[in-house]
Amino acid sequence: MRTALFWEGKEKILIDCGPDIQQQMRKNGLTKPDAVLITHEHSDHYIGLDELVSFRRCLPKDAYQPIPLYATEKAFEVIGLRFGYLMPSVFEKRVAIPGKPLSGLDTLVIPFKTYHGEVAGGSVGYALEESGSRLCYTSDFSALPEEPPLLFRPDVLVIQAYWLNEPVFNRPNHMSFQNALAYIRRWSPKSTYLTHIGDQDQVPGDPTNRFLKKTAPEAPLRHPVSGRSYPIPLCQEDWERIVSEICVDYQIETEIHVAYDGLIVEVAKSSQTENWS
Repeated sequence: MRTALFWEGKEKILIDCGPDIQQQMRKNGLTKPDAVLITHEHSDHYIGLDELVSFRRCLPKDAYQPIPLYATEKAFEVIGLRFGYLMPSVFEKRVAIPGKPLSGLDTLVIPFKTYHGEVAGGSVGYALEESGSRLCYTSDFSALPEEPPLLFRPDVLVIQAYWLNEPVFNRPNHMSFQNALAYIRRWSPKSTYLTHIGDQDQVPGDPTNRFLKKTAPEAPLRHPVSGRSYPIPLCQEDWERIVSEICVDYQIETEIHVAYDGLIVEVAKSSQTENWS
């Protein structure tokens, strides 16, 4: 499944809307969101917007309220070309400006600029805060132009790990777990969840290593004492085991977990529990 986050607190907020969003929402019993946030203008993060038209079709005429849709102006340049016909009948366009709280929401949501290559100039992450608890969602990125204070010491950090090891050439501008470790150490979240796991690490002896997207590591993660390289994870269970091993070896104090379809995380205990899946 494509990576998406559904926040449930005072409001229901969907972050990213890929091609399988209807299937994901049905499977997890999710209802109409109060807002949709798009991180960037790559189709696997917004192409499912027309699936949300079903929320309008199932209501009597004039009973539907358009869903606020947030993205940067740069991202809307692309999104609007494909889905401009859904605005304003299905979605109400609202521009996200990095560093400024999103207007019109009861939940405090602040976008922050991320770098995901020149073909994703509108790329941002989002920090959501409610009841004194904060979740930071980075989405796809390989670097940050700056690191605002809201990224430090969040309750939950969601960060991608497209590779285990940073490749020699990071053509798609994604984050590897190897590079993510520096951000995790610096930001000191209470807990971290790895998403957008890829299968692009080269596996010793695998004939698919010659494929275009299989990239050799620049300097693979190695045990700090023995110097042995860590094995390449081949499934979610492998990722959990190898990440846990690396955290012990490198004395990473933050809890790091590997996300899976349908994962629910409690961010804060309150009269309404915020969680995401």
